[in-house]
Amino acid sequence: MALGFFKSLVEKFTGKPVDWDEVEDTLIRFDLGVPMATHILTAMRDRRDLNAETMVDVVRDKIVSALPIRIPPILPLSDRPKVILLVGVNGTGKTTSAAKLAHYFTSHRHTALLVAADTFRAAAIEQLCAWGDRLGVEVVKGQYNGDPAALCYDAYASAQRRNIQFLICDTAGRLHTKSNLMQELAKVNRTLAKHDPDAPHEKLLVVDATTGSNALVQARQFHEAIGLTGIIVTKLDGSGKGGVAVAIQHELGLPMRFMGTGEKFEDFAPFDRETFVNRML
Repeated sequence: MALGFFKSLVEKFTGKPVDWDEVEDTLIRFDLGVPMATHILTAMRDRRDLNAETMVDVVRDKIVSALPIRIPPILPLSDRPKVILLVGVNGTGKTTSAAKLAHYFTSHRHTALLVAADTFRAAAIEQLCAWGDRLGVEVVKGQYNGDPAALCYDAYASAQRRNIQFLICDTAGRLHTKSNLMQELAKVNRTLAKHDPDAPHEKLLVVDATTGSNALVQARQFHEAIGLTGIIVTKLDGSGKGGVAVAIQHELGLPMRFMGTGEKFEDFAPFDRETFVNRML
C-alpha cells in the first residue's frame, strides 16, 4: 500500500486525467530535483497502462534504481587511523552525527577518537566533549579560535601512536558560498595528507533532510571544494522527505552513508536501500 507521498499521489489522480504539470510539481516538491523528476516523468509517459497505481510503481522503481543496492561499509585500515571528516553548513547536526558515528564504531568493537575541529564555536567544543564523556570516547580539543588544520594534524599523530582505528573530525559549520571558509577545509585536507596521502579517507557532508533542495546546492559546492565521498542525512524523523538524498545520488553520484532518524545514539544507522525507501515513501 502506498503511504505518505505515494498515497497522496494515488488519491490525487485516481479516476482523473493526468495533469503532467501537477505531477512534475509534486515530484519537485518532494525534493527529488528537476533532473530526477524529469527522468520519472519520461518513464511515466512511456507507460501505456498508466493510472494512479502504475504511477506509484514508476516512482518507486526509479527511486530504487537510482540508489545503490549496497554501499560497502566503512572499515578500519590495518596499519593507520582511518580519518573521517564531517563537513556541512550550520545546524545540520554535524556534531551530534560525529558522536553517533563514534558510538557506531565503538559498538562494533572498534576504537575511535573525536576531534573538536569546530574551533570557532565554543558551544560545539563543549557539546562534543559532553558527548565524548557519555560515550567514553576521548575528544581532542584545542584553543577557541585555534587552527583546525593544526588540531587535526596533532590528533592524527596521537591516534597513530595509540593505534586508534577511527579519527572523526567535526569541522565548523560554514556557508558553501563563502570561498575563504571552503579554502580552510581544503587546508585541513592538505594538512592531514602530510601524515597519509589518502587522508581524509572519508569526507562526509552532513545534510538536514528538512532543508530540501538547497541541500543539493550545498552538496555540489562542497564536492567541488574538497571532493566528497558521501553524505549523512539527518532529521529523517521530522518533516524531511528524504528526496534530496536521491537527487544528490542521481546528480552527483554521492551515496548516503548513514541515516539519522532521531536524537538517540541508536537512531543512526548505515544506509539501507529498502529501509530508506520505505521510510521515504
